[in-house]
Amino acid sequence: MCDFARYQDRLRSGNNPKRIWLAGILLALVFSGPVSRAANEPTLVLNDTYDTPYTTEAGDGFLDLVVEDAFRRAGLRLKMVRVSPERALLNADAGIEDGVSARIAGLEKNYPNLVRVPEKVLDFPFVAFARQAKLSNASWEALTSVSVGHIQGWKIFEQSLKPGTPTTIVDTAEQLFTMLDKNRIDVALYERWLGLALAKKMGIKNIRVVEPALAEREMFIYLNKRHADKVPAITAALRALKADGAYTRICREKFAPLAASTSQCEVK
Repeated sequence: MCDFARYQDRLRSGNNPKRIWLAGILLALVFSGPVSRAANEPTLVLNDTYDTPYTTEAGDGFLDLVVEDAFRRAGLRLKMVRVSPERALLNADAGIEDGVSARIAGLEKNYPNLVRVPEKVLDFPFVAFARQAKLSNASWEALTSVSVGHIQGWKIFEQSLKPGTPTTIVDTAEQLFTMLDKNRIDVALYERWLGLALAKKMGIKNIRVVEPALAEREMFIYLNKRHADKVPAITAALRALKADGAYTRICREKFAPLAASTSQCEVK
């Protein structure tokens, strides 16, 4: 018999109402305390538009783990749902979901109900992928001479492409890379590590990243304004995650299979 059970028996043996009452209180604390605390932790639903290595169906991608850990430290629980890039911002702004997992800065100008968590979650290198030799150097100006494609809702491309650039807009990354594989476009615009992982998954050969990156942007969590009070706690949690080394450890683990530079994982 465990010590706690023996203690209960001793309390009951005296038929003392006060002792019986005390035993009941202790039992309630032992068996219901942690459950009550967990039940009181708010669950926020963030929509997500990415794939491996950032998010996975198993919930063990880089963003899955970093954002979940930050939320846990802030006294929150996280649920991620997959939504298209354009719909993600509209849903979060309308409050259908509680926020978005990682988007570029400045979106609050066009989506006034979104509040940005000021501590970045990562940097995204936005690049041009090609199979042919039509593009030797990546720049927004150079893209005007080739046919390009990108996913609807990726604001960095919508805002940065020069007028007159031959552009095809698709709904999914799989559609984008299928068009590149079949030479229906010359260049696919995407994030570096997402693109390399997808090309490997789809078995596309001879794909290359055209250097240098077109842009590198800090990416941030956004919350619907009804959760603005949670921003300071999430900000502090993200900073603590970086300070104690957990961020770097998760990053190295998730990007190593793609031969990413370790500098990708250093806290800046």
